[in-house]
Amino acid sequence: MTTNRRDFLKTTAAAGGAVAAGMGSFALTGCAAEGDGPAAGSQGAGQPGAARPLRILILGGTGFIGPHQVEYALSRGHEVTLFNRGRTNAQLFPEVEKLIGDRESDLTALEGRSWDAVVDNSATNAPHWVEASANLLKDTCERYIFVSTRSVYADTSRIPMTSDAPVWTHELAGVEPGAERLPYGLGKAVSEQIVRDIFGQDRTLVFRPGLIIGPGDPTDRFTYWPVRIHRGGEVLAPGDGTDPVQIIDVRDFGDWLVRMAEAGESGTYNVVGPRTPRPMAELLYGIRAVTTAETTFTWVDTDFAINAGLRPYGEMPVWRPARDGAEGFARFDLTPEVEKGLTFRSLADTTAATLEFHFSRTPERQAELRAGITAEQEAEVLAMWHASQRG
Repeated sequence: MTTNRRDFLKTTAAAGGAVAAGMGSFALTGCAAEGDGPAAGSQGAGQPGAARPLRILILGGTGFIGPHQVEYALSRGHEVTLFNRGRTNAQLFPEVEKLIGDRESDLTALEGRSWDAVVDNSATNAPHWVEASANLLKDTCERYIFVSTRSVYADTSRIPMTSDAPVWTHELAGVEPGAERLPYGLGKAVSEQIVRDIFGQDRTLVFRPGLIIGPGDPTDRFTYWPVRIHRGGEVLAPGDGTDPVQIIDVRDFGDWLVRMAEAGESGTYNVVGPRTPRPMAELLYGIRAVTTAETTFTWVDTDFAINAGLRPYGEMPVWRPARDGAEGFARFDLTPEVEKGLTFRSLADTTAATLEFHFSRTPERQAELRAGITAEQEAEVLAMWHASQRG
């Protein structure tokens, strides 16, 4: 089965359950866990539009998170303009105005134009990009919405984590001011402050997402688990199942971002979920409930897994043990975010949509996941683990 990106986004907008031709057998069996709720992101086409249509400029808009924002904004009646180099998924959104330029060297297409809000989606760690666009738009754009990252936090040992936790500074990171290349978290923290300095606190809206997952994700950092569990058999699961997980479906994030823009909000917000952290065991068993595959989980001790080369957030995606300074990494207090309307679709919905996306890709791409471990690596570590337990 082959599906272009636009067709896929339309298919998954209603989310979850239909089995696409050629994607194998999996069943949506209703595994929503505590902390999940009705998907605010399931609003859209057919739902009431925004009270006031906005003119929204999206810097990027055709990668992973951008298309979901565009689809939802259009469904709410907003006028969207995209600014990018025109090289990635250029066929998307033929009805949307597209301005061609380069954030590194050419913002000419933005000159003399005005918008109600600009959404800066850049995943690149480039504060000078942010400074250039913010300076150019400060007098012609009402609000700057900057997509930052949970990685700005210098200390994730706090429980619970909140948006007032300390972020990286040059001093904390041990990096000289003026350094040409900055660590990712520091670069994003610097970029946040640049926007606040130029637009002011009242006209700046900052989102700090954690791992963004769901349909369209090119990194496979969550996709690994649905695909691996769908394959069946003995699955290597890291830790003891109690380590907390907070991630965010790309649709929940994109839809909430648009609604926050509609409300004229400002401030800084974390974007992870669900509200109550989900234990790793609940995540994996919840994913399994969406597939009919015969699967068993073998939980491998944290130290054993790490010593065997299975790095948290590396060979073992999503998983980060709640220790060694990461006790609060997935224990965010989301009270302010939920009060502002952030909700979370079910794990079943996200899993089904992720599998549908994965099986819409070419056979070559399906076979080459960019995260996780190979079947051979998994079998080797499992054999080592079982041998250690017999010993």
